[in-house]
Amino acid sequence: MKTLLKTVSATALALAASTGMAVAQDDQLKIGMTFQEMNNPYFVSMQEALMEAASAIGAEVVVTNAGHDVAKQISDVEDMLQQDIDILLLNPTDSAGIESAVRMAKEAGVIVVAVDANANGPVDTFVGSKNRDAGYMSCQYLAEAMGGEGEVAILDGIPVIPILQRVEGCKAALDEAPGITLVDTQNGRQDRSVALGVVENMIQAHPNLGGIFSVNDGGAMGALAAIQGSGKDIKLTSVDGAPEAVAAIAQGTPFIETTAQFPRDQVRVGLGMALAQYWGARVVPSEVPIDVRVVDAENAAGFSW
Repeated sequence: MKTLLKTVSATALALAASTGMAVAQDDQLKIGMTFQEMNNPYFVSMQEALMEAASAIGAEVVVTNAGHDVAKQISDVEDMLQQDIDILLLNPTDSAGIESAVRMAKEAGVIVVAVDANANGPVDTFVGSKNRDAGYMSCQYLAEAMGGEGEVAILDGIPVIPILQRVEGCKAALDEAPGITLVDTQNGRQDRSVALGVVENMIQAHPNLGGIFSVNDGGAMGALAAIQGSGKDIKLTSVDGAPEAVAAIAQGTPFIETTAQFPRDQVRVGLGMALAQYWGARVVPSEVPIDVRVVDAENAAGFSW
């Protein structure tokens, strides 16, 4: 899958490179990207990949951090439009709330590609992980690791579409394991410190808890600290594939699995889709789903974003 994604990305960037004379003759291509947050290695790696790809084609990049504030994200898009961006790569902090910014960008003639999470409104293309698959795979792994029996809890997060899909997939997997009982769902806001307190309360409230699924690795690291502090045998799975999570899995902690996404490939493919349309492609996919991958003790040592 990674080979295929690199091929797609390289093809799109080669298209842009082949039209380098057009860039030289016209104003420099300007790409704007607004992130829902940057206090997360997942989005940091995505930004790094964007800057590398943009540098390869001589494009200027404007990057903003919404800090999970949709009003700020809308304002950031307005500022980018004032700077005459040609392409907007949008990582929405609120899929519904950002719709007005999407419409403003399209009215200004800007190509809009949503990355990682989709957005309401006339988005040209959405590139994101198969999040329902990720939740399903992680909770299937958890149920099997528990021998198909016991109590589990879900450490939920901010209600954006990818998180909702992960929870949906998780519940579908748990429903297939009749010996597994879902006893609690609490919101850890995908934040380590918040998740720590939430999971401590979960463990106190459910003395027979045997497993926890976290919707992201940031929350999972807080959950791991709570589990280790309790001294109990509680298995933990998650979604993302963050370096810290992969290291914890490789070390043999209660964190036994994360279903990895590929943030670098997502932004490369997203930019490729935008460039294809910018350079005149008549048909561009409305959605490009990116596969996910189970990372556990067997393959953690060799995995990285």
